Amino acid sequence: MKDIQNQTDHRRINIKKVGVKTISYPVTVLDKAKKRQNTIATVNMYVNLPHRFKGTHMSRFVEVLNQFHGEIGLKSFHQILARMKERLDAEASHLEMTFLYFLAKERRPESLNVCHYRCSFHGSLEQESDLQLKVEVPVILPLTRQQSSGLPRSMGHWGRAEVTVRLKSFIWIEDLILHVERAIGADTGRLAETGSDLSVETLVRRIAECLSQLAGVGWFFLRVENLGNEYSTFATLESTV
Repeated sequence: MKDIQNQTDHRRINIKKVGVKTISYPVTVLDKAKKRQNTIATVNMYVNLPHRFKGTHMSRFVEVLNQFHGEIGLKSFHQILARMKERLDAEASHLEMTFLYFLAKERRPESLNVCHYRCSFHGSLEQESDLQLKVEVPVILPLTRQQSSGLPRSMGHWGRAEVTVRLKSFIWIEDLILHVERAIGADTGRLAETGSDLSVETLVRRIAECLSQLAGVGWFFLRVENLGNEYSTFATLESTV
């Protein structure tokens, strides 16, 4: 049987991206307290296909993923990208992996002791690699603010902060989450004392100030969203580094 995918294509038309998406895959991520944490990721894998190839074997994407046995970290992410680029003879490789990260906390007796956060790795490799880590952190109003506004406690979910970073040195996922939560807590705590309202602009600036002091972060992009009943408001901010 002829290998159609690897036959030369004389039309010289590059396919921008080709790959597989929404793979549900068990992965192991680094955990500061327990060393490793098992979770389930949704994976998208794709490459830029050179004009000289008519196509590629889609099974090769999964073969590469299986080679790493679900061990996912900053180092292995670079290795997967490099292996994809080599295995599929591609000009560039891209990998997106979204998963729930669980973090144990001391909370009120009526609350769960384990919180989960949606996290993502986004990586690309052409001549050089580019790897971004994204975490979504909920913004919860203090109980005093919920009571003063007449809202039941279950409606304290004001919105969320989406934090995307490029790292210049290793950072634990939970350290990044807790750092962002401290920034949010400082702002919401101040509001509880003054009785003023929380705004997306002030909160995005507060988080940016805290991230700029975090040694391992080289670049960041922030999006803070206030979820309303009829519409939502948001603010974004990107570091200048």
